[in-house]
Amino acid sequence: MNLTTLCYIEKDGQYLMLHRVLKKQDINKDKWIGVGGHFEENESPEECLLREVKEETGLTLTSYRFRGLITFMSDSWQTEYMCLYTADKFEGEMIECDEGELVWVPKKDLLNLTLWEGDKIFLELLSKEAPFFSLKLRYEGDFLKEAVLNGEMISI
Repeated sequence: MNLTTLCYIEKDGQYLMLHRVLKKQDINKDKWIGVGGHFEENESPEECLLREVKEETGLTLTSYRFRGLITFMSDSWQTEYMCLYTADKFEGEMIECDEGELVWVPKKDLLNLTLWEGDKIFLELLSKEAPFFSLKLRYEGDFLKEAVLNGEMISI
């Protein structure tokens, strides 16, 4: 099973975004995403979140919220279950990330970035302070074909 975390760290109306441009074999190549990664054995979602954020950014989260569970399905990769978080407090100094460039991006500019189509859906839910949600996204290649929010099909 493919389990991951993803976190949008917030500061001054901006999210810390990772422009995935450095890894050779990268399903997210050239896309902008939050920070996070794969669970290690016996980790809880929170342990994975804190470890991955520290590894990728050098920051230690001191305040975060579990916002939703995203199910990614595709004809091109294994189904992934992603725990989605936001964080609004952290300590430490940012480091360079070996997976891409870390950039603080104003929330109002997020949709101008090269994002996965499904990411736009959950970023909108985050911006509206939606209660905890379950979102299923089905892709064919890079194209979003279906989105189901809390068991209900939504138009894409």
